[in-house]
Amino acid sequence: MYVMATPPGNNPLEWLTGSVERVTFHSEETGFCVLRVKARDRRHLVTVVGNAAVVTPGEYVLGEGQWVTDRSYGLQFQAAHLQVLLPTSLEGIEKYLSSTLVKGIGQHFAKKLVDAFGEEVFEVIETTPERLTELHGIGPKRKAQVVAAWAEQKVIRHIMVFLHTHGVGTARAVRIYKTYGDQAIDRVRENPYRLALEIRGIGFQTADALAQRLGIPHDAVIRAQAGIRHVLQDYASHGHCGMAQAALIETATTMLEMPSATIEHAMELELEAENVIADVVEGKPCLFLTPLYRAEVSVASRLHRLMEGPVPWGRLDPNQLIPLVEKQTERILSSSQREAVARVLTTKVTVMTGGPGVGKTTIVTSILNALEAKRLRVVLCAPTGRAAKRLSEATGMTAKTIHRALAFDSKAQGFIHGPTNPLAADFVVVDETSMVDITLMHQLLRAIPDQAAVLMVGDVDQLPSVGPGAVLSDIIASGRVPTVRLTEIFRQAVASQIIVNAHRINQGQMPQTPEDPQAVSDFYIIPAETPEEIEEELLRVVTKRIPERFGLHPTRDVQVLSPMNRGSLGVRALNVALQEVLNPNATPRVTRFDSTYAPGDKVIQTVNNYDKDIYNGDIGHVAQVDAEEGVVTVDFEGRWVMYELGELDEVALAYTTTVHKSQGSEYPAVVIPLSTQHYAMLERNLFYTGVTRGKQLVVIIGQPRALGLAVRTVRSLRRLTNLSARLKQQAGGIGTKTG
Repeated sequence: MYVMATPPGNNPLEWLTGSVERVTFHSEETGFCVLRVKARDRRHLVTVVGNAAVVTPGEYVLGEGQWVTDRSYGLQFQAAHLQVLLPTSLEGIEKYLSSTLVKGIGQHFAKKLVDAFGEEVFEVIETTPERLTELHGIGPKRKAQVVAAWAEQKVIRHIMVFLHTHGVGTARAVRIYKTYGDQAIDRVRENPYRLALEIRGIGFQTADALAQRLGIPHDAVIRAQAGIRHVLQDYASHGHCGMAQAALIETATTMLEMPSATIEHAMELELEAENVIADVVEGKPCLFLTPLYRAEVSVASRLHRLMEGPVPWGRLDPNQLIPLVEKQTERILSSSQREAVARVLTTKVTVMTGGPGVGKTTIVTSILNALEAKRLRVVLCAPTGRAAKRLSEATGMTAKTIHRALAFDSKAQGFIHGPTNPLAADFVVVDETSMVDITLMHQLLRAIPDQAAVLMVGDVDQLPSVGPGAVLSDIIASGRVPTVRLTEIFRQAVASQIIVNAHRINQGQMPQTPEDPQAVSDFYIIPAETPEEIEEELLRVVTKRIPERFGLHPTRDVQVLSPMNRGSLGVRALNVALQEVLNPNATPRVTRFDSTYAPGDKVIQTVNNYDKDIYNGDIGHVAQVDAEEGVVTVDFEGRWVMYELGELDEVALAYTTTVHKSQGSEYPAVVIPLSTQHYAMLERNLFYTGVTRGKQLVVIIGQPRALGLAVRTVRSLRRLTNLSARLKQQAGGIGTKTG
């Protein structure tokens, strides 16, 4: 296999052959590699620099290039062409088989295989695999694993080389193979744009570049169709469910550099194929991706249906029941809390919203106590594992994530609970509803039986969901669903500066800190001007000041929240800096997708993986790194989840996360860096959300000007959704009650 690189200069090219002893560096995206090679006619290992889609220790390389002396790295062979071949020497074969490329063998069995079959071992694995069981320790299960891994790596290698020679990075080859199997190359040739639509991690630009190399014309309608869906998907990634038709045509025309007539024709084809659906939002023609349109329609319809009929516990008199609950719980409710309990007990679907310290949890607990004698089937759920755990601790009842409550069936690739198999529930409580997107709310509501009652709890002033939609705010804005808005901060909550300052921030007022810098508080602001000063102080606060003064663990208990991913104070840079000081010497280490992982590293799941039953936002710690098997095991609060190296793009380091990713979670201590380099993300609801993640301690480190911007700035960028209007079209409904 040949992969082209730029020839280093005009000198005559030479040939070099040898076995790869070590892969010093290899980029899965570009193929650039630095190899240590045992070359023929040379006593010492030489450095070879070139491009290869995939390269493994033990393989042979045949390179055409020239010798150069690099100022930093000395003499090296820069290959303009690099061909990688299977090894032929026994030593090379053993090294190749023991690499992570062929799972199930490892160093021990690689040696046994080479000792038993010599240079014929590859042929034995491929043509007469039953001979493998002649060796002690290789039974039917391991034989099947070796044979499957060998076949898979051959196909994957073929796919990787195909993609690489067409200018595409190879990091997604395993996922492409798992999606399309042996038909991968045929599928890609047929329509390369399907990669952007069907393979996570491959964007439109990558698919478009591949299409051009495969000869698809620049003005092809298939390109325009893919471009339209890409624009809508990109818009959805920013929270919108739909897009104004005129804006869509203009954006696609500019991006694709195609005539608007071609875009409009492609749009008609997409509408005919029902990949997109036309709708009108506030008088403007819009287009929705079909799944998002149907989700909105379904949510509006299900809420209307659920509001019909009597409450499942029958008629209750709150005036008689609430005093009994107060006596049982030894907790006296305020008048606003009593009104909230009464509203929920007499209404089939209710929304309850309010900031921290207003008693939302107290009300939920009181309602559950009031209904305890009715022996109802109660389902408690929340969008994230941490939020579900908090709900469970507060109520003393089992709470699950919404995904786990719905129970995903990996074989059917869908949730077990739905319209034909609803949840066994009479009363469903959904906590942290502000972070539930339209797709997940659609799945949940369609699984709730018609006779059940629903209580949705959340803080509408927090950031909206990461996924598309503004479900909680749209439901409240419609005025069709009975809503209780809690505003009274209770006496015990006033003692917390975190809660007091959260409400100040939400009202556009600057947070306050103790006048005496030595006073013990749960909220601190540490001024620092330059990004370098902010980072230096942040590292000191996380690693020394918080652990020494408050006894909190710097990894388990402290969470750094950055407004952005990029920049010197962004998530990526701070993760590297914190990893270096908090987990510097852990081994073994693996590097994939530009991140390094070792036992003890704090990581976050970045996508929903239904097969592994782990979801976006779940935080865990690397428990094991098995370089031989090519597996990293992560401990998610007692659940061990295994990742193959090619799946590590599903996780990221989590010493620092974005505020968005922290939604639904609470941490003992939160540290937030603020700098004007975060200007685009300095806004009130984001800052408010970050501050309310802290349970015992919040520390703000940064520029006073940036803090002022974060408090004052309210960006009125409303998400384009149509749920509120759809709910208003439904008959009936009750307004909002403020307490």
